[in-house]
Amino acid sequence: MELTLDSPLDMHLHLRDGDMLKLTAPLSADFAGAVIMPNLVPPVTTPDMMLAYAERVREALDGAAFTPYMTLFFTALGEKELTAAASAPGFFGFKLYPAGITTNSEGGVSNLTEAEHTLRLMEETGIPLLVHGESHGFVMDREQEFLSVYRHLASTYPKLRICMEHITTAAAVELLDEFPNLCATVTLQHLLITLDEVAGGMLQPHLFCKPIAKRPADREALLQAALSGHPRLMFGSDSAPHPRCKKEACGCAAGVFTAPVALPKLAELFTTHGAADKLQDFVSGNACRLYGLTPTPKKVTLSDSPMQVPSRYCSFGQEVVPMYAGQTLPWSIKA
Repeated sequence: MELTLDSPLDMHLHLRDGDMLKLTAPLSADFAGAVIMPNLVPPVTTPDMMLAYAERVREALDGAAFTPYMTLFFTALGEKELTAAASAPGFFGFKLYPAGITTNSEGGVSNLTEAEHTLRLMEETGIPLLVHGESHGFVMDREQEFLSVYRHLASTYPKLRICMEHITTAAAVELLDEFPNLCATVTLQHLLITLDEVAGGMLQPHLFCKPIAKRPADREALLQAALSGHPRLMFGSDSAPHPRCKKEACGCAAGVFTAPVALPKLAELFTTHGAADKLQDFVSGNACRLYGLTPTPKKVTLSDSPMQVPSRYCSFGQEVVPMYAGQTLPWSIKA
């Protein structure tokens, strides 16, 4: 069996920087493009920083047909600064992190009231707001507790395009249907695993991410929303590589490196559930419609022939372990 996708997109991707970027960018280029996260050290907060980072991304891609859709780390900005950001080549939107909630987010937002003017300007100019939606509460309840913030944003700024990034709960899926200006991304790992796979037996550090995997009922709600073709749900891998030494360590870094296996696993997942016809919209169609994107032309053909996942990827002095390391997957990329 074969399945061909037109210009698949990853609407949430971490490529990192430096030698790690050189390793991960080519491994992420099976997609036609991706929304690139800005939480570097230091975070990407200005158009000049964004343009310089985009150039480093293109150099690391080494000619691959792949469009990086660039984001800026959200800070309170005036009209002049916002206009400059919106006019920068390759700019996609702003990524809002609650301060200290995830990797390299210490400079994030502590008080949304201080950003009201910026949010109103974004609403007027059509700039998307991408949100890491977690509180600082108990780890299993953080997304649930943040839903009230989404409701406030969606109702206060009804024309602001708000993306709930990497949703993990059934409640977040339900919230999608409350407000037409909300959309969401969901990751590969949250469609496949629960907290039990991460910590139910021996701890699996390469499955640890933030937001943390949740309960079986949450996974089922996410999966059914994706398989049924929810028009405002998109694939966003949140593929987040860390050096092996920072994953297999005390104080394990949060992030799952899924880029090399994402499309084969999605093909397996959707075909197994008899929903192969829904995959194109999940990995491209919905995003193109919601954001008016015209992605780089690229056809990716997948087949139900085995793929052996490397136990690790090593290059440029970096060593990264992917999801399903050392395992054989039933689907692979043919061309």
